[in-house]
Amino acid sequence: MEKALTDGVEADFEAVLLYLKEARGFDFTGYKRTSLSRRVRRRMSQVGIEEYTDYIDYLQVNSDEFAALFNVLLINVTGFLRDPEAWEHLRTEVLPQLLAELGPEAPIRVWSAGCASGEEAYSLAILLTEALGVEAFRQRVKIYATDVDEEALAQARQASYGEREVEGVPPDLLERYFEHQGMRYVFRQDLRRSVIFGRNDLVQDAPISRIHLLVCRNTLMYFNAETQAKILTRLHFALLPNSVLFLGKAEMLLSYDSLFTPVDLKRRLFRKVPTHGVAQGQLFAHPVAPPRRQPANGAIELREQAFAAGPVAQVVISKDDEVSLINHQAESLFGLSARDVGRQLRDLELSYRPVELRAQVERVKVERRSLRLKDVEWQRGPNDTIWLDVNLSPLISERELLGVSVVFHDVSAARRLLDELEHANRQLESAYEELQSTNEELETTNEELQSTVEELETTNEELQSTNEELETMNEELQSTNDELQTINDRLSERSVELDDLNNFLESILTSLRSGVIVVDPEMRVIVWNRGSEELWGLRRDEANGQHLLNLDIGLPLSELRPLVRNALVETDPVGEITIAAVNRRGRAVSVRVVASALRGRNGDAEGAILVLEENRN
Repeated sequence: MEKALTDGVEADFEAVLLYLKEARGFDFTGYKRTSLSRRVRRRMSQVGIEEYTDYIDYLQVNSDEFAALFNVLLINVTGFLRDPEAWEHLRTEVLPQLLAELGPEAPIRVWSAGCASGEEAYSLAILLTEALGVEAFRQRVKIYATDVDEEALAQARQASYGEREVEGVPPDLLERYFEHQGMRYVFRQDLRRSVIFGRNDLVQDAPISRIHLLVCRNTLMYFNAETQAKILTRLHFALLPNSVLFLGKAEMLLSYDSLFTPVDLKRRLFRKVPTHGVAQGQLFAHPVAPPRRQPANGAIELREQAFAAGPVAQVVISKDDEVSLINHQAESLFGLSARDVGRQLRDLELSYRPVELRAQVERVKVERRSLRLKDVEWQRGPNDTIWLDVNLSPLISERELLGVSVVFHDVSAARRLLDELEHANRQLESAYEELQSTNEELETTNEELQSTVEELETTNEELQSTNEELETMNEELQSTNDELQTINDRLSERSVELDDLNNFLESILTSLRSGVIVVDPEMRVIVWNRGSEELWGLRRDEANGQHLLNLDIGLPLSELRPLVRNALVETDPVGEITIAAVNRRGRAVSVRVVASALRGRNGDAEGAILVLEENRN
């Protein structure tokens, strides 16, 4: 009863995984069930659900729950230069050797599988830039960073990290490779272009090919053994011969020595073991079993005929190295005949062609166990090459060695088929690599377009900001223009008022029959009315701006100096004097001069006003 309940729970859990695969394309069937079920249970408890079937209903109703569940299932635990000792060994030992093998100008392809939020990929970029220099890195290196979590990839593309996330980066590297923007650290944009992010499921999607360094740290441990084997086969295909695989410290490859050999087992660094085609099938010759009883003469002849008619070439060598038996296939294949029976093996061409047999026969006799020589190539003629598998088996009767059976299997047809298959595989691999290369170029183009879009968005935001500033400035200028227009209108009004006032004053001065002269503190004439023109015969434009005492008129101006000075210094603000003069007609006249101070708004003297009137008495 208890087993039935357990089976039912497991079936419900598998239904959840199947629903995630069908609804969102995430295939978790290859992950370890214990850790998966524990994480799903943890999420179910957070939303208050007990049964798997109820949780499927909850997922159907709440689409946002998928993101929360994937954050629990896909544990994106990473960091810059995580496990520093391993990264230091990669920097000081592995990378220099790898770069030396590639040459100074060869392109370098790196794959960070399971990159999460990108710290591992940018760590690789830092190490390679340190080893190559900035320019060589930008020209030679492509880092492909993949993960199944789109949300983590979106974060990785931003290349922006908080202070806590960059704690593992040494200060000098942090200063050289990150720009400090507010509370964030952003990876250098010129190096960021060499890091290409994309979604890739290690279980389902095709691997990226022709990789020199593949970093897949702490990812395999979440999968079961069968899925791990499948992923490792894909990673083996992705790597070029003798390229390097870098795993996490919780992952080992003890049972995959046919795919990878350790470079440094402690730090989980491995090299790819090159493959040499598909192994051929095992073919064995059966030794002649000793008879349990002496057969009749007819049976002996029957056995001899059966041996002679055997489908494969076979020769029996006695314990004294004599040729005891040769069947028809051997005679036809090696040019032997019945006359060669009884001869020593060393006297026959067969002893050294197609393969050196004497040492192998001796070894079988000594060790008393079968020996197989595979893929023996024999050039029988100019255009006649065959391949043989040679089986040597000891013939033993009641613990006594009777001789050695040598069987030659013609595997030429199988070899040609394998060559054709290998050729077809190479063509398929080449086509696949071209397809993969095209896909990678498209990914690169997509990344470049993404970067261009980001730059255009940034430029658009800057233009938008500039436009807003210009609009603000335009509004301020418009407001200033309105104010200036208002001031201009006021000035125009004031100008009109002043013109009216001037005209009014001019009318007053013109209407006065007396001469009126106004001087500034330096005694320069600033007003010269018509009465002064009539009295002295000097026009206004001739008098204005001239020093009063320099005017050539019939008035003894020197006598006016004390009167004007007193008015300017305000010792005697109003003074009067009568002096003899000569008017414009040359007639002697007596002129009464009244001087008073010209006061400003503050009451200070700003000049002097002289009123001159001819006495008629």
